Amino acid sequence: MTLRKIDLPPLWLLGFAALAWMQSRFLSLGLSLEGPISGLLSGLLIGAGLLLMLLAVTEMRRHQTTLWPHENAQSLVQTGIFKRTRNPIYLGDVLILAGLILRFDAVLALPLVPIFVWLLERRFVIPEENRLRRTFRADFARYQGKTRRWV
Repeated sequence: MTLRKIDLPPLWLLGFAALAWMQSRFLSLGLSLEGPISGLLSGLLIGAGLLLMLLAVTEMRRHQTTLWPHENAQSLVQTGIFKRTRNPIYLGDVLILAGLILRFDAVLALPLVPIFVWLLERRFVIPEENRLRRTFRADFARYQGKTRRWV
């Protein structure tokens, strides 16, 4: 098995979530955000992340293009949720991580969110955009001009 086959955003998300859980379990230092608002916000973030992913997967399937981040896309999806963000699945990953950090009450793990965004951009988003730029040229340039990378 090559590393590309296991270098997947859900595995990175799992690793970051595990770090957050370990921080809450073994290094809380008495810090807490626990309360009804954080519980509600946690559920909303996780739910929104899952919804974004579902909408994106549905749209990508409709356009018969790959879901795998290291493969070349068969079409440039610009409809549905992709009208609002170029990376709804990665945005969903980020929302889920933020929600899990709140759910675990892992206050010290909050800096993992921007680190996770940085990792996703460097390992997945930028290489994918470079492939889309080479494959779809002018279409991708127009899409990039009208749709933001994240939100």
